[in-house]
Amino acid sequence: MTQISPPLPQAAKLALELEQPIEVSIEESEPVEYVSPALRVANFLAITLPFAGLIAAIVMLWGVAFNWVYLAMFLGGYVLTGLGITIGFHRYFTHKSFEAPRAVQAALGILGSMALEGPLLTWAATHRVHHQHSDRHDDPHSPHTHGEGFKGFFQGLVHSHFGWLFVREPKNLEKYVPDLQKDPLVRFISRTFFVWTALGLIIPAMIGGLVTGTWMGVLLGFLWGGLARIFLVHHVTWSVNSVCHLWGSRPFRSHDHSRNNAIFGILAFGEGWHNNHHAFPASARHGLRPWQFDSSYMVIRALELVGLARDVRVPTPERQEAKLAKK
Repeated sequence: MTQISPPLPQAAKLALELEQPIEVSIEESEPVEYVSPALRVANFLAITLPFAGLIAAIVMLWGVAFNWVYLAMFLGGYVLTGLGITIGFHRYFTHKSFEAPRAVQAALGILGSMALEGPLLTWAATHRVHHQHSDRHDDPHSPHTHGEGFKGFFQGLVHSHFGWLFVREPKNLEKYVPDLQKDPLVRFISRTFFVWTALGLIIPAMIGGLVTGTWMGVLLGFLWGGLARIFLVHHVTWSVNSVCHLWGSRPFRSHDHSRNNAIFGILAFGEGWHNNHHAFPASARHGLRPWQFDSSYMVIRALELVGLARDVRVPTPERQEAKLAKK
């Protein structure tokens, strides 16, 4: 594993340095307004209720329109496409936290595209903008930029969770990904985004039909392995934007409101250790403590052990100690 190099001054400059991990420098000023503990609890409840509804639907429909076949497709698709986002779109393409052969790059890019979270180049550029302006007014999806009180909190929650998707994209996104735009494989995967999205819906439908031999199996495969799986991946990913900037611990200095949240540390394959990530953006490991479960990093380490990943970057214990928040 390789020690992370120190951050450079500007995100756009870093993106041009192919040998350097992608880290950004954020102003030393405080981020925008703080949200009270009561409102953070309200946010937590608002985010968890849809999960409860999904579980209730599964239980109620078991044996009627849901069984072990659809559960396997639902969870299998969730794991594969979720890891495509966390390991592929996020840790590999956006932050360059490790290196991998072209076949692994292609697989990660295609799986991430099947999550239906947008083309690879747009996703990576938006995330780099988020790091440069985290919890400030140019952050594309901060929950902290909509004023004070319950109204501001609610607007921020909706915006950070999914409302930002309906807002015009930041200008000049391409300046954040010049390194990725030079890569023909990345351009191809990004340009053919809707092809991979369609395959992510068609494949579970075909599996459902082949296993059951019925058109109802095709429909239920499409619903559970396709649409429901996308709903869960989206909701968990969006919760990192919202919950993990409102609710949790902040062991490291990061100049924003990013927080470690154990629930989404598990559900989001390690992405919920969000304060760790904002403190060390180029780290392939987000769960920096032994008790912080990070399944994405476990997969990266497994790839490294079999020769399918290299130059895996993790901050040294000394660097972590130096960045701990003051008590």
